[in-house]
Amino acid sequence: MKVEKLSSNRVRFTFDVTPGEFEHGLDHAFEQARKDVEIKGFRKGKVPRNIYEQKFGVESLYENALNHVLHHKFQEAHSHPDHQIVGEPTIDLAVDKIKRGEAFPVHFEVAVKPDVELGEYLGIEAKTVKADVTDSEVDFEIRQLLKKEGTLEPKTEGTLDVGDTAIFDFEGFLDDTPFPGGKADNYELEIGSKSFIPGFEDQMVGLKAGEESDIKVTFPENYHAAELAGKEVTFKIKLHEIKVMQTGELNDVWVQSLAREGVRTVDELKADVRKELEAKKEGEAKNVFTNEVVGKVLDNAKVDIPQEMIDAEAEQQIKQVKSQAKQYNMEYEMFLSLNGIDAQTFEQQAAVEAKKRVRTTLVFEAIALKEGLKAEDEAVDAKFKDIAAQHKMKLTDVKKYVPRAMIEGDLTNQMAYQLVVDKAKKI
Repeated sequence: MKVEKLSSNRVRFTFDVTPGEFEHGLDHAFEQARKDVEIKGFRKGKVPRNIYEQKFGVESLYENALNHVLHHKFQEAHSHPDHQIVGEPTIDLAVDKIKRGEAFPVHFEVAVKPDVELGEYLGIEAKTVKADVTDSEVDFEIRQLLKKEGTLEPKTEGTLDVGDTAIFDFEGFLDDTPFPGGKADNYELEIGSKSFIPGFEDQMVGLKAGEESDIKVTFPENYHAAELAGKEVTFKIKLHEIKVMQTGELNDVWVQSLAREGVRTVDELKADVRKELEAKKEGEAKNVFTNEVVGKVLDNAKVDIPQEMIDAEAEQQIKQVKSQAKQYNMEYEMFLSLNGIDAQTFEQQAAVEAKKRVRTTLVFEAIALKEGLKAEDEAVDAKFKDIAAQHKMKLTDVKKYVPRAMIEGDLTNQMAYQLVVDKAKKI
């Protein structure tokens, strides 16, 4: 089998199909074809070869015979040490050009895992973000804790204001016609939460309990329901009740009711909350630094990713979402719409994310190879045990369904990733 490299991500395989190989393919094609053939005088599936060829012609077997031969040749190509195939082949051969008893050449082109030209990846400079926590941030978190422990009580006087909760009915109209999904009764909405279409909550401020109003808003251009995207609509609403959040008093007694370990006073709570916020900000700062480092490493590398790899990765993500929808007994499109996105937009985003994931994997595989990194057997075995424990599966079943090479590859890439981050310079 001859191999010709066409580009960094595509090769052409050329080989001859011998008369013997093609005859073997014809035998296989005939055995498959005659299973469904009924000819007078013979039981179904028992027609002799010569009778079959007299009636249908041997040429009727050529396509399936060739597919059988090519299947085995393609498997042979898959095991080529220098090229990892990542897509389906494009075959250059016309069946009507085949002459039985004569060898004939076959060419097929296929996408392969691309070469990666690494740029600078060690000693990358990236900015660090300060993880300082202010008193106002601590106070805000404590107010949120108070709110979480609070209760909604009726507001007996005044009008609806930011921070209040409205209990109301609404129905939406597009060109004076009600639209699907635009109606609800006794809906509960915190004003200022920005849960509704921009402008909706602002126009509710100042209403009194029992009051009715028309609210005009325009749906965002990227709204998941295409028939409403960018359209101005009118919501007719009736405000039934206004509620306000009644929170407890910030004192040592309330602090102790939280049952936080080692925290019994207001001052201790503030210190504990500050510590949590600092840890959170440090984690966020680390992520910002790491993302900048990795981004620069990816930008410095050159790799021409075949579309087949991107499509396969995106399809995996789409399949996962379809599986999630099925678990909820929902249609794929409906499941997406409840998450605020339509299928076309989601699949476009999936393709963009897939390209980034594939690029990241390829670049860090190349770094691992260059640096001589490889996950230890002990680390791979430990990962298998983690997966088994996480999914409550038998270890033998995990090893049966999850390829060891995949686990080893993931861990090796993580080693390369950590090496790059550890060697990066903070500025």
